[in-house]
Amino acid sequence: MKNLLAAAYLPRVRPDVWLLSTLVVIGCLGLVMVGSSSVAVADRLSGDPMYFFYRQAIYALIGLIVGFVVLHIPTRVLAAHTFTMLGAGLAMLVVVLLPGIGHSVNGAQRWIDVGPVAMQVSEPARLCLVLYIAGYASRRQIELATTWAGLFRPMVFLVIACFLMLLEPDFGAGAILVAVAGIILFIAGARLFNLAVLGAVAAVALAVMVFSSPYRMERLVSFSDPWAHPFASGFQLTQSLIAIGRGHLFGVGLGNSVQKLSYLPETHTDFLFAIYAEEFGLLGSLVLVGLFSIVVWRGFVVARRAIDVGQFFGGFLAYGLSGWLSLQAFVNMAVNMGLLPTKGLTLPLMSYGGSSLVMMCALCALILRVDLESAAAVREQSR
Repeated sequence: MKNLLAAAYLPRVRPDVWLLSTLVVIGCLGLVMVGSSSVAVADRLSGDPMYFFYRQAIYALIGLIVGFVVLHIPTRVLAAHTFTMLGAGLAMLVVVLLPGIGHSVNGAQRWIDVGPVAMQVSEPARLCLVLYIAGYASRRQIELATTWAGLFRPMVFLVIACFLMLLEPDFGAGAILVAVAGIILFIAGARLFNLAVLGAVAAVALAVMVFSSPYRMERLVSFSDPWAHPFASGFQLTQSLIAIGRGHLFGVGLGNSVQKLSYLPETHTDFLFAIYAEEFGLLGSLVLVGLFSIVVWRGFVVARRAIDVGQFFGGFLAYGLSGWLSLQAFVNMAVNMGLLPTKGLTLPLMSYGGSSLVMMCALCALILRVDLESAAAVREQSR
């Protein structure tokens, strides 16, 4: 029991106020927007306009509990079990594809029923894989910097994971995972040339997959000119653009969106940002971009400090998780604005969904854990 309590010890240092407060603001803003954006669809499906708001509030509570538990796990414990995390992540991606276990929503088999809720498997699987990549990078820095083999080893598992995600299909989750892994491996010392070569190979593979799949080609065509088929393949994007355009500079006001009244599909999930932009306008959208920018800035500051004090696993992990959060936010907003094809990625800490919100709470708790441990190390060194 004493060993367990010692392992769960929380360093008595002040957390990064900018990072913590910004995460809280984004989370609260997301809860408000889920309530605002889902009133029409919730009323149609359940008869209660606040149905999705109440469920998201419950998910937020669960996320806070999970985050509290994760916050008390030392990074050295996580570093010692990264291979277990790798196995768990790959196993989840396999299990969801098994008939009778994973179930399909909108043509994508990404969910497993866990009691009364459905868990989107790619969320915890990606977190497990990022933990493995951070652990590998902290152990193999010399090999990463000097040999091809040092870079190929983690890439084998990434290729397997991405292949499994494509079978669901969940292309967006795989793309974010590869980008985050690239960030970690580059920070850990992998040669830029080696990463560029692998990136070129990945780009060629991506082009082959797009042009060989009618489903992906249709998304690409509708993305490039959504107004050509505004009531067919381009419907969702055109309605999103209409919502963003209606926001003008200051927005129409919280709760006054028209596009959420059954015009734009997925208003409370993938396209929540479009409703946010309609209700808060350009200035509100810039504020939201600024909030996510603060998170990645402070996350990178935490990561750099951890590496400076020799906590390489924590530093690489904080770089990767901060990059994940910011990249996913950028992709979601870009999709809503028609800058990227539809990916099915949520807006972190804001979009409706239990799997996404709970995993994002765990992700944020990990960054805060690295912050506390590195701050404690700096304090000890200064004595």
